[in-house]
Amino acid sequence: MSTATLLGRTVGHLLRSRTLMRLPIHLYRARLGFLLGTRLLMLEHRGRRTGARRRVVLEVIGRPAPGVYVVASGFGRRAQWFRNVSAEPRVRLSTGWRGPRPAVARVLGTAEADAALHAYAARHRRAWDTMRPALERALGSRSPCRTRHCR
Repeated sequence: MSTATLLGRTVGHLLRSRTLMRLPIHLYRARLGFLLGTRLLMLEHRGRRTGARRRVVLEVIGRPAPGVYVVASGFGRRAQWFRNVSAEPRVRLSTGWRGPRPAVARVLGTAEADAALHAYAARHRRAWDTMRPALERALGSRSPCRTRHCR
């Protein structure tokens, strides 16, 4: 078995570990979010049916203004957090050293979303190469970054 195959299987197994995938949430709740750097945030939202508080850690793909964060849904509009936030846009954000604070979420229009993804791809080429297949699967054939300058 090749090293790449073994590494791929190990990473795949780790990504299926609920405990490991929820670890960043525990770090943010303990006010240790700064350990994860500035490219992540924790979004607290309410379940659209239950009203229960939910949390998800997301990668920040853009910061167009101070206190404004752009995140992408790897599963498009099917992601549960996206559906919850669409139903109730009043959320709370935790970033770096800053604990939870109120915010209002909004869904970007197509042109805004495409521009944010193009800018992200230009700044973080390796991360984009990893994230792009998931976004393309979620968005179908209308991938915003299929042009050469996004690769």
